[in-house]
Amino acid sequence: MRVLITGATGLIGTEIVKLCHDKNIAVNFLTTSQSKLSKDNNYKGFLWNPSKNEIDTDCIKDVDVIINLVGATISKRWTETYKKEIILSRTQSTQLLFNTLQNNSHHIKQIISASAIGIYPDSLTNYYTEDETSISHSFLGQVVEKWEHAVDAFKEIGVEVSKVRIGLVLSQKGGALPEMIKPFKFGLGAALGSGKQWQSWIHIKDLARLFIHVLEEELTGTYNAVAPNPETNQTLSKLIAKTLNRPFFLPNVPKGILKMILGEMHILLFESQRVSSKKIEATGFNFKYYKLKSALTAELK
Repeated sequence: MRVLITGATGLIGTEIVKLCHDKNIAVNFLTTSQSKLSKDNNYKGFLWNPSKNEIDTDCIKDVDVIINLVGATISKRWTETYKKEIILSRTQSTQLLFNTLQNNSHHIKQIISASAIGIYPDSLTNYYTEDETSISHSFLGQVVEKWEHAVDAFKEIGVEVSKVRIGLVLSQKGGALPEMIKPFKFGLGAALGSGKQWQSWIHIKDLARLFIHVLEEELTGTYNAVAPNPETNQTLSKLIAKTLNRPFFLPNVPKGILKMILGEMHILLFESQRVSSKKIEATGFNFKYYKLKSALTAELK
């Protein structure tokens, strides 16, 4: 089997590539950087530039499945210009892949695309499954809705579509966790706002395994990529302090202060989505890290 991965050199992509190679799955990957190209048979690089609608169409040769991970980070201040980039980095790249398949001979049968639980409305009480039809009115909700809509188009050309809605990814190598733990390292850690907002999280290793599970089992449709036990921000903060052996005594950080510092982006810290993992578990997927304490210990100790 050969897969084509976008975003292969990112945090999630790197883990997925490792698992592919462990399972003798060959990887083609797309990059905008000439210096990242590789000609290894099991790890071949191809150039593309979605903003200019350019792609090396050889990237789809002998490929069975696309794993689509590319997208500009949301952890950077949301100016109006950057908000456009966040959306376009997801929709333009997906549209370019669609056009490439539509206009060239291929035998790709499935696209597995990253998505995000930010599509679910902010709620302290709801327990969201993949059947939820309401969409968050936040900027993140808009981003995910447009992203998933772009991916759904592949059904029109006979390609099966799988969408993986990712929660808070726990990894010491990147993403949110290294930023979250900085104040704790100095003994200044505290919960945010009321601390009651739900954090639906997943360990990076489980996330990579989940993508490969969807690939190997040929699962289609939408799946939440979150561990079975979401926790509140208060509990998460307390466990980070305990894992790092740091004090946890400061009062919660008021929402207004972080809104002043971060602007609209503050919703990343305060939106609450309690999300179910039951659908993916029902397909036979087993989480190695199903408790927050073990996941944090694995990354921070």
